[in-house]
Amino acid sequence: MGEPSARPDGGSAEGPLAVVAGPDENGLGEELAALGVEIRRVEGLVTADALSEAGIAEAAYFVLTDVEEATGIPVAKELNPDVQVVTYATRSLPEFVATVADLAVDPALLDAATVAEELLADDDK
Repeated sequence: MGEPSARPDGGSAEGPLAVVAGPDENGLGEELAALGVEIRRVEGLVTADALSEAGIAEAAYFVLTDVEEATGIPVAKELNPDVQVVTYATRSLPEFVATVADLAVDPALLDAATVAEELLADDDK
């Protein structure tokens, strides 16, 4: 038996899936969506239940834009060890999760469109 789908319509994502947590003021979720990535958002606290409801088990990416919710990173990795964790925030990650994240980018250094393109380019290799 396969994993139950997290989509409300019972289907599964046709392209890659990204779970985005945090306010995403710089629009990385929108840039990923423009490149064909299905976006599901976690509003509020990043808990195991919230991540599961958003479909973290089938996600290719977990994008965190609020380092205050950094405790969600190891939770996401526990629920899906293969998920690529990307933080897109101006503040640094706390030391206890910095080594768990796959990529940490400051929006002042790279715009959202470039980050989205690079994430998907890495998948093509």
